[in-house]
Amino acid sequence: MKNLKPIPSNFIPEQMLRQDAFSQWLGIEIIEVEKGRCKVGMTIRKEMLNSMSKAHGGISYSLADTAFGFSANTHGKYAVSIETSINHIEALEEGDYLTAEATVDITKTKVGFNIVEVKRGDDIVALFKGVVYRTSKDWEE
Repeated sequence: MKNLKPIPSNFIPEQMLRQDAFSQWLGIEIIEVEKGRCKVGMTIRKEMLNSMSKAHGGISYSLADTAFGFSANTHGKYAVSIETSINHIEALEEGDYLTAEATVDITKTKVGFNIVEVKRGDDIVALFKGVVYRTSKDWEE
């Protein structure tokens, strides 16, 4: 018989991070989690810079994508990305500490919509939009 005990909202992102070698390489840390919301952070390192000595766009994208994925899965079902996009607003430098927070979580049946704000301090440096499909598979402890 299946365990029907609810899983704490922070359990799923922590489990996901333990299994995510790329997010670990990025140095992503989980700052806050609640159902439908997740905030993560990381510091930009030299090996993340592009040919113009700015952070590669994939870095802020990956941070936002991680916040998006962690947040989308806090509802207890395996959720997979089906569409994402990002707007880069500010160039980023080595040593910048970024946070990404999935601030909007709209669930419509099996499809969910998320907005992620990427910030350097109080300044928004990128905006990310993601659409997720929630499968019928449950996360388990």
